Amino acid sequence: MARLINIDNGGTLTDIVVGTGTDFTFTKTLTTPVDLSQCLFDGMTKASVLLYGEANLADLLHSTRHIRYSSTQGTNALVERKGPLIGVITDDPTLEATLRGSETKAGLFDDLVGARISVVSPHGADDELASELVAEINRLTTAGAERLVVAASSLEREHLYKRTMLKNFPRHLLGSVPILFSREFASDTSRPRQIWSGILNSFLHPTVERFLYSAEHRLRAYKLKNPLLIYRNDGASSRVAKSVALKTYSSGPRGGLEGTRALAEAYGLASVLMIDVGGTTTDVGVVEDSTIAVDRRGSIQGVDISYEMSNVHSSGVGGSSIIAVHDGEITVGPESVGAAPGPACFGFGGTRATITDVNLLLGVLDPATYLNGEMALDADRSRAVITATIAEPLGISLDEALIRMESTYSDRLAASFAHLVDPARGTTLAAFGGGGPMNACSAARTAGVTQVLVPRLAAVFSAYGISFSDIAQSYETTITGFSPAAVAGAREQMLTDASRDMFQEGHDIADCDLAWSTLTEDDHEVQLLTATYRLPHPHLDGGTPSTHSKAVASGTRRVRASAGTIDTVEVYQLDDQVPGARAAGPAIVEGPFFTARVPQGWTLNVSTAGDLLLNDTASTTNPESGR
Repeated sequence: MARLINIDNGGTLTDIVVGTGTDFTFTKTLTTPVDLSQCLFDGMTKASVLLYGEANLADLLHSTRHIRYSSTQGTNALVERKGPLIGVITDDPTLEATLRGSETKAGLFDDLVGARISVVSPHGADDELASELVAEINRLTTAGAERLVVAASSLEREHLYKRTMLKNFPRHLLGSVPILFSREFASDTSRPRQIWSGILNSFLHPTVERFLYSAEHRLRAYKLKNPLLIYRNDGASSRVAKSVALKTYSSGPRGGLEGTRALAEAYGLASVLMIDVGGTTTDVGVVEDSTIAVDRRGSIQGVDISYEMSNVHSSGVGGSSIIAVHDGEITVGPESVGAAPGPACFGFGGTRATITDVNLLLGVLDPATYLNGEMALDADRSRAVITATIAEPLGISLDEALIRMESTYSDRLAASFAHLVDPARGTTLAAFGGGGPMNACSAARTAGVTQVLVPRLAAVFSAYGISFSDIAQSYETTITGFSPAAVAGAREQMLTDASRDMFQEGHDIADCDLAWSTLTEDDHEVQLLTATYRLPHPHLDGGTPSTHSKAVASGTRRVRASAGTIDTVEVYQLDDQVPGARAAGPAIVEGPFFTARVPQGWTLNVSTAGDLLLNDTASTTNPESGR
């Protein structure tokens, strides 16, 4: 069967998984922030070397059915508040107070909009409106607004604003300051959700737009028949032209959740909590009874939006999060060094400390094997940066600084998911992402979790999880008070829209699954339709063998356990172990593009599929099984 390429673009590293459904090739490459399309092509070229023995991107692309792409760039941009300044135009004098409805919302409003809001008159002649709009748009752009959101009292009013703007402003000006009309952007019975969706989409759009159109342009040079697909936060994929920036927010973590659900089903786990530790953020979500919790109206940083989202929460703690000293205390994130300059040990000029630097100096990471030996790490740079930014400001030794930094980081990681642990159900922690396995056990113990599951594909697991997505489009129409004939007409129009959109996706509506439903929301009756074209999905094996053997070590490593103690620990290569292999901590396990630390009191067990099961035997008497 034709290949499917899945790409998960992170703040520091970009993951690429190429599969046919039964076999997978995967790799990682440094994210290139200046031109995100570059790391996409770098990664696919690296994958072609693994498949063909030499770089042959053209053959890889022409043997590929679809390229599916997700990104944490939008998530990271919002976490770090790196985006355009937004201006809002409304005719509702109470709108600002409504949007600032809580302390969390008020803080987000201040960061994204601030004082750049204009209230125009809801009445008056067209020439009066034109004069007022011209004045207010000029005022907002002078105040720094780079994108505008129009939030008028009715759809007709927004249409009037649009006509007035087009008539009174040169198109080159409107093009340089994009304008989003909130009622056209999202179907919703709640105005605050609708307007917040417009604000957030406007903030996220430039980050996504620059890459996507650059990538599509470069792909055209290879004369590909199938378009680039965007993986969305509702778990489906669609063409670039058929998606919106807001639906890319937290899309990578949704891939991780889909993979986590597959793990839960394969291992028979009732409750699995995922932590996807990337460079800038840790994304947390739960799968209960093989079900991903989904909100019909999602929430982003405490703000309700108009689109469906899975319950994934992002916190600013990752492998490239800056560890610093503030007011005599060690802090972690939310700022990140990203891929450029990256952690100090990368040797790209980084001058801020990260957990990657800490784990290198603790001995957890081997500079010769990091990222499968593709990147040499510079311990001297890490030592200099941590001494200058942590040890000296606190007046402590370098060794003490390392231990305190690791402890603070683990506590911060545990705090990101501890509230979701369910002791009664025996929550298993699925730890993945490039940084997940390194500190998962220490964070799990703090949070009261006694079993950690590290999939063999941990380093690229969210990209792998995209393999479970299909091509889909969703529609909704408010039908409150409609006659049966009007409802039938609305359904016919929705089906016409679905037929057109799926045709533009490259598929006939007759080949799609149609899911119709109705619901009541905010006292309104809403008709829903989802059209889905199914793509091949992989199968995951689970379970552990009934017989066990001693894991075979490849060597030893000296790892600092405390400020005055260094342990000599066994190092195990995951791919060299047979299913059923076991060992006790302290130990280090090196998998493909990841390193897992197994502390004292933990045991490791290799599953039938080659995944890593870690159990805290010091804290529990539960058997070491997949439970």
